[in-house]
Amino acid sequence: MMKKLLMRAMLIAPFSFLLFACNPKGEKKENAEVTDTAFDFIADRFADVQVLRYKVDGFNELSLPQKELAYYLYQASLCGRDIFYDQKYRHGLLVRKTVEAILESYSGEKSGTDWDKFVVYAKRMFFANGIHHHYSADKMFPECSKEYFAELLAKSDPSKLPLEGMALPEFTTTIQQIVFDPTMDVKSVNLSAGIDVIKASCNNFYSGVTQAEAEDFYAKMKAQHPDDKSQMGFNTQLVKENGKIMERVWKPGGMYGPAIEKIIYWLKKAEPLAEDEAQKRTISLLIKFYESGDPKDFDLYSIAWVQDTAARIDFVNGFIEVYQDALQRKSAFEGIVSIKDIEATKRIDAISKEAQWFEDHSPIMNEHKKKEVQGISAKVITVINEVGDAAPVTPIGINLPNNEWVREDTGSKSVSLGNIVASYNYYKSKSPVVDEFGSSQEVIDRVHKYGGIAGDLHTDMHEVIGHASGQINKGVGTTETTLKTYAGVLEEARADLVGLYYCMDQKLVDIGVSPSLEAGKAQYDNYIMNGLMTQLNRIEKGKNLEEAHMRNRQLISAWVLEKGSGDKTIEKQVRNGKTYIVINDYNKLRNLFGQLLREIQRIKSEGDYEAGKNLVENYGVKVDQALWTEVNQRYIPLNVAPYMGFIQPKLVPVMDGDKITDVKIQYPKDFIQQMLEYGKEYSLLPVKN
Repeated sequence: MMKKLLMRAMLIAPFSFLLFACNPKGEKKENAEVTDTAFDFIADRFADVQVLRYKVDGFNELSLPQKELAYYLYQASLCGRDIFYDQKYRHGLLVRKTVEAILESYSGEKSGTDWDKFVVYAKRMFFANGIHHHYSADKMFPECSKEYFAELLAKSDPSKLPLEGMALPEFTTTIQQIVFDPTMDVKSVNLSAGIDVIKASCNNFYSGVTQAEAEDFYAKMKAQHPDDKSQMGFNTQLVKENGKIMERVWKPGGMYGPAIEKIIYWLKKAEPLAEDEAQKRTISLLIKFYESGDPKDFDLYSIAWVQDTAARIDFVNGFIEVYQDALQRKSAFEGIVSIKDIEATKRIDAISKEAQWFEDHSPIMNEHKKKEVQGISAKVITVINEVGDAAPVTPIGINLPNNEWVREDTGSKSVSLGNIVASYNYYKSKSPVVDEFGSSQEVIDRVHKYGGIAGDLHTDMHEVIGHASGQINKGVGTTETTLKTYAGVLEEARADLVGLYYCMDQKLVDIGVSPSLEAGKAQYDNYIMNGLMTQLNRIEKGKNLEEAHMRNRQLISAWVLEKGSGDKTIEKQVRNGKTYIVINDYNKLRNLFGQLLREIQRIKSEGDYEAGKNLVENYGVKVDQALWTEVNQRYIPLNVAPYMGFIQPKLVPVMDGDKITDVKIQYPKDFIQQMLEYGKEYSLLPVKN
């Protein structure tokens, strides 16, 4: 599966403003990540969310053709926004358009406690791209009453409401049930063991089918086409109609046709402006895929995208991540447009050039190692805009493509989102969390000094080396068929472990990307602290962990704590009623990370479902409720939002007739206003698809 490293407030340390990069002579120098301290990175705060902004340095220096290319790709991304809302929940667009209509046309008093509660709900809905929490997947409810919600509808312009032929009273009853009923569609993705995960999940990837029927459908499809290595079913809705199970393909004339047609329109405008033939071929093949809906065409596009490395402007556009699907098969829409950061890329490029060394020296079994690591490229980018599954909550690193055979035969492209990290750095620089949860002053000081570069290095190793390492044994299926609902968490754990294992390796110092092994220790301090404690601030009382990245971090941390407690390599201490995780031997802890990496790679390589399930369920799911209570009580005075996301920059063309003469970049400050503008300009799908 495709891999994405998510920040989502997971790094507890205040980042340093400095990172180490390699100059042509290999000497270490310090480069400031945040150069414009006058830029206002902080935008809004509500519920459990901090909204930030990011700056696009270098955009104004682009040539006009590059700016125009970026603008067309930006439009192509935004035209897929409706798709993601509908994928997350079959009523997602109905609710969003209702909320938009109220915000725009409500004629009553737009002030007071009830109105403020409704506005917070609207912001949460926009932030999550629907009414289910972006991380926990739990249904979110307004704090205002049903009666007040009905009043909002009654005093809004009915021509703006998505009534769908209903009279207002019937519509009000319908939308109230969708929004307020605590028994209806309570989770968009449910990964709990021992249940039908499709029936328990209310996303829109399946309709009328059970988990067993879906698994059987794709098993038969694979049996009929054993040589087809494409991602079968990744761009379809699986439905049962009149007793027959079939796929609805996302393409023109099919499901999501109007939005995809507009994506194609903008891609065709971008194609002639491609910076070189490799990029032109990439765009052309993406258009072909969108027109055909054939997964094999997406593989051809993916190969071209991996090989497209010279262009300054780059993009991701398509059906990418599978985390929104409990079966880890259906891919959600996302779009990212970016500029290559040439100077910052030197650090990550130094790592990618050593990919074979890292593979050869990995603690995994020799039979699971790649004899020849293929086509790994890596770079740091400056993001221009993000949409769909990439916004407002964004990755800090990505590694594509998704399809395992393309990765093994052609290679992969790893990307670190430099200006996104810089914005996080600015906000996190004042974080008091490590001072509260750090086990000693030595740990606190080390994290303050090295936390930034340590996080950067772990991200780089996770994306560039982690996801690209190892291989599946011949004859073993891909992870969505072998590891099923546990594929995502195990893959993220595997990549995290690669990063953790090598963070304490002298190799990173020798190639000039790490200042010292102290940075590795800082990452160990941070990671364990987060995996066992601080991430508990992001879940509700009584809940277990659901999201793949949270499960992966607890799995790793809990496993090494159990295995390392005997000789006190790592231990839990309670002092004055406060819990701390103490690492006594960093080298022994590194060996434990290596042992777990070896086992998880074996599970992936051999397709050992039971072993994978046991690891996740025993270490990555259950929450110590007493510890949850303690962590949340300690967080209260810190006043730190558990989650962060972004308002997106806006590209505005300067026109001379029908000709673009320049493209300007603007930095909106109002989150709701941007969401309403998107609703007006990119509302391309009906509420039922």
